[in-house]
Amino acid sequence: MTDKEGKVTVSRLFDAPAKEVFKVLSNPANHARLDGSGMVRADEKSDRITGVGQVFTMNMFLEKLGGDYQTDNHVVGYDVNKLLAWKTADSGQEPAGWQWVWELVAESPDCTRVTLTYDWSQVRDKDVLGRISFPLVHAHQLEGSLGKLAEMVAGPHHTD
Repeated sequence: MTDKEGKVTVSRLFDAPAKEVFKVLSNPANHARLDGSGMVRADEKSDRITGVGQVFTMNMFLEKLGGDYQTDNHVVGYDVNKLLAWKTADSGQEPAGWQWVWELVAESPDCTRVTLTYDWSQVRDKDVLGRISFPLVHAHQLEGSLGKLAEMVAGPHHTD
C-alpha cells in the first residue's frame, strides 16, 4: 500500500518464530537474496547487525542512478526479534531521509507477522528529490522481498 505521506508498507504472516526471521534479517550477507527490487548486489563484508549506530555497506546497481554504486546503511532501530531499521545514504555521506523498517510481531511461538516499510517522508534535500523519483521501490517489490524472506526462513539451510 502506498501512503500519500511518503511510505510504502507491506505485511505478511510467516510460519516461523520471530527469532528465526530476525536471524536472517540481521545478517547483511542475506540482503541481496532478500531484495525484491533487484538493486542490492551484495554486502561489503558487513558484520551482523547488533544495535543502533552500526553502519553496513551494500553494493548496489540501478541503471537510472548510473549503474553500480554503494550505500551506507545507518542502523536507527534495533530491538531483538522485533525491529530492524536503517537509513540509507550514498557511501561516505549522511542519510538523506529515507529508511527501511522491518517490524516483527510474534503472533504465536511459531507464527510471526512481518511488516516492511519503505519510508521517504523525511527527504527534504532538493538535489536528492531532483535526482530520485520516489518511490524508488514499489509495493510489489517489497512483497517480493517478503516472499524471498519466507523462502529463506522455511529453507533448512539459510545463512546465519
